[in-house]
Amino acid sequence: MNTLAVLLWGAFPYVALASFVIGSIWRYKYDKFGWTTRSSELYERRLLRVASPLFHFGILVVLVGHVIGLLIPQTWTRAIGLSENAYHFLAVALGTVAGACTLIGIALLIYRRRTVGPVFLATTRNDKLMYVVLTLTIVLGLTATVDANIIGSGYNYRTTISPWFRSIFAFQPETSLMAGAPLVYRIHALCALTLFTIWPYTRLVHVLTAPIGYLTRPYIVYRSRDLRGARGTRPTRRGWEPTRPPTA
Repeated sequence: MNTLAVLLWGAFPYVALASFVIGSIWRYKYDKFGWTTRSSELYERRLLRVASPLFHFGILVVLVGHVIGLLIPQTWTRAIGLSENAYHFLAVALGTVAGACTLIGIALLIYRRRTVGPVFLATTRNDKLMYVVLTLTIVLGLTATVDANIIGSGYNYRTTISPWFRSIFAFQPETSLMAGAPLVYRIHALCALTLFTIWPYTRLVHVLTAPIGYLTRPYIVYRSRDLRGARGTRPTRRGWEPTRPPTA
């Protein structure tokens, strides 16, 4: 068996997985205050209002498509009555639209980060590396979809790449399946593995958390420092009356 194929498709996935899991645990334990997107909305909002929804909604659809395509075998989709042609059409159509939205969104975010002074000054080296790897992964994924399935005669990745991906979690990586895939798919997979390797050490780590605590935490109560001071002429809303300190 080719040594390079074993290293790329048999060893590297476990390196990326270990870095993703262990790095995330370490970051959460020792860098909770750094577990954030480091939002730059205060510096610029006009471009962000367009770029952020495009990128986030696009990447969400892309992620769902990858989960379905890589984790669900062909036999399962056929069992529910979804033919291969129908699956192929839906995957290509949604993948192309979502990939285009994601690419436009990330391009606008990078343009904003490069041209808005305060945003650029707040950009770290990790951010720059993350943007490069993430953009390459998106471009290569969109290229593979368009080139193989729209321009070309089509490529059924669920017969090679998907079984290889599932074999990783079975701890029996079938490296020969991935080694025989088209070059653009292989480079796309390597970029994706690299992205997961550096994921815990970048702002992408915020994807692993959700503000569930906001649903149960108590309200924040704001009190005036000087109850005798002027608070304007607007009437106080019910429930927002100032709280007076207890008297002796």
